[in-house]
Amino acid sequence: MKLKFIFALLLTSAASLLIGCSSVDINDYRGSEPNLNLKTFFDGKLKVYGMVQDFSGKVTRRFTADIDASWDGETGTLDELFYFDDGEQQTRIWTLNHLGNGEYNGTAGDVVGVAKGKTVGSVFRWQYELTIPYDGDTLNVKLDDWLYLITEDRLINRTSINKFGLEVGEITLIIEKL
Repeated sequence: MKLKFIFALLLTSAASLLIGCSSVDINDYRGSEPNLNLKTFFDGKLKVYGMVQDFSGKVTRRFTADIDASWDGETGTLDELFYFDDGEQQTRIWTLNHLGNGEYNGTAGDVVGVAKGKTVGSVFRWQYELTIPYDGDTLNVKLDDWLYLITEDRLINRTSINKFGLEVGEITLIIEKL
């Protein structure tokens, strides 16, 4: 299993070298619509449909989740309950703080330190380190979330999972307001 993981890292780093160093900047979405207001979108009940892919693009897990979201002034709570296709259930409770100018930070029980993010136009970029179960132990990975508001009640989220600076997986999900 460890040899497989090392091979995946080497393959991913080789691919990264071929792709180059270009990356999208959140400010590229200035003026894009519909405008994403986290306090409006993440308010009330939401349903999530998603999948996890490994470094090769193979789907390794599917899941749904229920989110109960609310705000008290500039502080939001996202109570998330995940249902994985293998029967596992996970809970994550986020506490979000709106800092002004589209900037947010947040904490959750399995997040290392403080997550940081920013909204621009129809997009929210959210970055943090997460502790995940791995091979009978835990592993810290860095997540780079890009949330794209498609309609007023639908959002698509693409998350890059990184370890040692290399992408080792991806999460894709759709969030719908109920």
